[in-house]
Amino acid sequence: MRVLFVGDVFATPGLRAARAFLARERDAYDFVIVNGENAAGGFGLTRKHYRVLRDAGADVVTLGNHAFDQKETAELIEETPRLLRPLNYPPGTPGLGAGTYDVPGHGRICVAQVMGRVFMEPLDDPFRALDALLERLPDDVPLVVDVHAEATSEKKVLGWHLAGRAAAAIGTHTHVPTADATVMHGTAYVTDVGMTGVQGSAIGMAFDEVHARFRDFRKRRFKPAEGTATVHAVAIELDGVRARSVRRVVWRHGDDEPVRIHADDRTGGCDDGR
Repeated sequence: MRVLFVGDVFATPGLRAARAFLARERDAYDFVIVNGENAAGGFGLTRKHYRVLRDAGADVVTLGNHAFDQKETAELIEETPRLLRPLNYPPGTPGLGAGTYDVPGHGRICVAQVMGRVFMEPLDDPFRALDALLERLPDDVPLVVDVHAEATSEKKVLGWHLAGRAAAAIGTHTHVPTADATVMHGTAYVTDVGMTGVQGSAIGMAFDEVHARFRDFRKRRFKPAEGTATVHAVAIELDGVRARSVRRVVWRHGDDEPVRIHADDRTGGCDDGR
């Protein structure tokens, strides 16, 4: 099974790039996951943004720490099992943190998201939430986890925690792609897939207001950066319930050239201390 995971879609430029990218690449993949929690100007997503991503070819859209920034999200997330918020929100939170989906010709796949707790909201334990999910997941269903966290160390440890148990642990949230894609005991891992948005920005926002705030500490309303967006994604090849390879994918919106696939991150081994 070929799975594509598209990194955090940021504001209108990112949404346009994601839609254009999927229009040309969707047929190459069996299942597509898109993190859309920054689609609405950097803060959550609306019903309209969700529809754009689904119509473009996303099988599942994940959220994150901005999951409920938009008022309509709480209602939308209870209408569809294909919009996921973090699994480790407390009991009673609207929506689902994981879902299992049919993949024509390839059986089923489970997608989940957890949110880290270092420098973020003090949600329930993501390790325990994942353990509980794995206990009830059938042995023949691969699990892909969106690890939405701030601290590199926490992402790394969550990846190690899932090694040999999940098909993939893909880091999101920090918007800067990392060059550590690997396969650990059959689990594809990358600390951060990167942002689908304007790369000449302060992780999606225009530089001016962010620069000023860093200098005088006065609160300002940030504005999404404008310009040409770049798609950052990872392509994961599964063999049963484990990953065979993971590759970083980069495409600049509007380029006629083929999508660049970083072959140096294909596969393989990592000394994980086990």
